[in-house]
Amino acid sequence: MLKLGEKGAIPQRENGTYAIAPHIPCGFVTPELLRRIADTAEKFNAQAIKITGATRIAILGLKEEDIDGVWDALNLDEGAAVGLCVRSIRTCPGNTYCKLSKQDAIKLGMKLDQDYHGKQQPGKFKMAVSGCHLSCSESWVRDVGLIGHKEGWTLVIGGNVGANPRIADVCASGLDDDEVVYAIEGVIAYYQENAKKGERLGKMIDRVGIDVFQQAAGNTAK
Repeated sequence: MLKLGEKGAIPQRENGTYAIAPHIPCGFVTPELLRRIADTAEKFNAQAIKITGATRIAILGLKEEDIDGVWDALNLDEGAAVGLCVRSIRTCPGNTYCKLSKQDAIKLGMKLDQDYHGKQQPGKFKMAVSGCHLSCSESWVRDVGLIGHKEGWTLVIGGNVGANPRIADVCASGLDDDEVVYAIEGVIAYYQENAKKGERLGKMIDRVGIDVFQQAAGNTAK
């Protein structure tokens, strides 16, 4: 029986079946990719296909002996769905498609996906990019969240959902794309160097304060 995460497989509750969640950067798909996923699910008799809350497409109810064949047919990378690492980056449509958006959420989300997806961290780590204050990607409840304003990006950190939800703290604001990438690098570097194993970013902020992260980001919150 496969262990959790082995071959990208997630054991399910009954019948010895598994789910997989391929990596689909920021949830953007093509008609060809959707057909490939559907054809693969049919070929290997998957029990269901689920669009997850993290904008992944999970294929459920797979047999262990079929896992390798499924990955070969999909020709996709494994998604970081479990473990102490950066999970899938969520984005809204941004100003590419939404008239309300103030910033290019897709461009920045893809950049963060390229830089961080699957990278090991002291604790589970989630990111979201929202192009305006409506925060459609739920940036306020992510370890790192970005919110677009006319004057630039606001960086919020330490949010999470779960049994004890936490709203993120404002770390910096008025940042352009390059500045916010630099600020995130600083936040993550400090977190990696100083967090306890398994400690979420919000828990660390509660322990050490937001000031050290504002300094690490190279900017102070406005």
